[in-house]
Amino acid sequence: MKNRIEVNGQTFSRTLFVLTLLIGTFCDMLNQTVMAVAQPKLMSTFSVSTATIQWLTTGFLLVMGIMVPITGWLTDRFNVKWLYIFSQLLFLTGTFLSFVAPSFGALLAGRLIQAAGSGIASPLTMTMLFAIFPPEKQGAAMGLMGIVFGLAPAIGPTFSGWMVDSFSWRYIFGLILPITMIVLVISLWTIKNVIPQRKTPLDILSVFESTVGFGSLLYGFSAAGNDGWLSGNVVIAILVGVAVIGFFGYRQLHITDPLLNLTPFKARNFTLGTLVGCGVMAAMIGFEIVLPMYLQIIRGLSAIDSGLSLLAGALVTALMSPIAGMAVDKYGAKRLLVIGMSILTIGTVPFAFVTTHTSIVAIIVLYAVRTFGISLSLMPASTLAFAAAPMNLMGHASANNNVARQIASAVATAVLVSVFANVTKANMPAKHLLNVDPLAYKHGAFDALLSGYHVAFWLTALMSLIGIGLALLAQERSATESVSDNTIATEQA
Repeated sequence: MKNRIEVNGQTFSRTLFVLTLLIGTFCDMLNQTVMAVAQPKLMSTFSVSTATIQWLTTGFLLVMGIMVPITGWLTDRFNVKWLYIFSQLLFLTGTFLSFVAPSFGALLAGRLIQAAGSGIASPLTMTMLFAIFPPEKQGAAMGLMGIVFGLAPAIGPTFSGWMVDSFSWRYIFGLILPITMIVLVISLWTIKNVIPQRKTPLDILSVFESTVGFGSLLYGFSAAGNDGWLSGNVVIAILVGVAVIGFFGYRQLHITDPLLNLTPFKARNFTLGTLVGCGVMAAMIGFEIVLPMYLQIIRGLSAIDSGLSLLAGALVTALMSPIAGMAVDKYGAKRLLVIGMSILTIGTVPFAFVTTHTSIVAIIVLYAVRTFGISLSLMPASTLAFAAAPMNLMGHASANNNVARQIASAVATAVLVSVFANVTKANMPAKHLLNVDPLAYKHGAFDALLSGYHVAFWLTALMSLIGIGLALLAQERSATESVSDNTIATEQA
């Protein structure tokens, strides 16, 4: 890989540039699942319910999803070097607040500030990577990023389990603090302004619509865990969210300077690659929230043991992601996607049949099979999408792709947790049985919990199965999208 390169009038070391982005993105992505294993401990510490504690994850994903559309405009308008540094400063501030949080409210606030930084950094990183690599090397570049995108969320539960059992949940954030500080400092020298700027105005109404629309939608899905799917506030929130998102999309297609340019979706492979990526993220993030709960609550594992049970899968991701990236350049993204999504589905279905006696070794192996499928799917989906987008719209293409993934992850997490909570509640034995026959009540409660986990795992398998169908619809080579690319470029000009 050529080290010294010149992009947008900036000469710099591509190796140091990429290394800085990888470390920064690792910290950002780690925080998407780092709360998973810590949830039971935090529920006890702050005396909150399952549906409430999951806001530490869904709230994080929601704010990321809200920030991503604005990042498309920020990338156009501001020097991306200083924009990236600002994102890391936000993330550092949120991490520190989470580390010292005296209450659940303060912890949630810290998580949301973290998410604001991540929401800017995530699409910006993808845009900058595609700006510094030629088309024939973009698959390998995405493979490098795939290590981070796959490994960080996968290793999050192991890391948090170690912290919770050996030290304190606060050190989940305490160990991330110095790494983020280092990234912030070295970014001053290694990151360059590799994206040309243009002075586009900010459409305030679009910002309002995206915030209200996506916020209402996720709130509705999340509140269903406590209030039920047919409660008035849940139904109203979901309907308002869908309606406002519809207005937001319509506005983006009909104004001169959209907050989020939706034109890349006219390219077939961009749309399919984005949708498959949404399915992979939903199946990965949502699953990694639910599985540690099963391991700790049903199987009685400690936080660190439940995290270690997922470590083999994380190592598979680290090993396979760069290999998958190189394979994309050689064989094409579609083949890998179909194979990867099929493996992901096969590895997920057995979890819908777990019991109180299922072998932990079997769970470790099956989880590793799932992550193998994810490794063959996640970055190929991004490569398929971005290869179909014209370079002059890459910032908006990255924002589109990322906002879709973040919202899919947040909604999937909210749905899985709320479905689990509702199914468990519906199957719980009558309260009076606790006094009459405590042992029977305990067995009935465990059966109710298992019913909730089974439904959640079935939903995850369905997400993966849909992904296979979408991958089969993709065109094998991005060159077949040349007509779409020309149309997009002409319309943008």
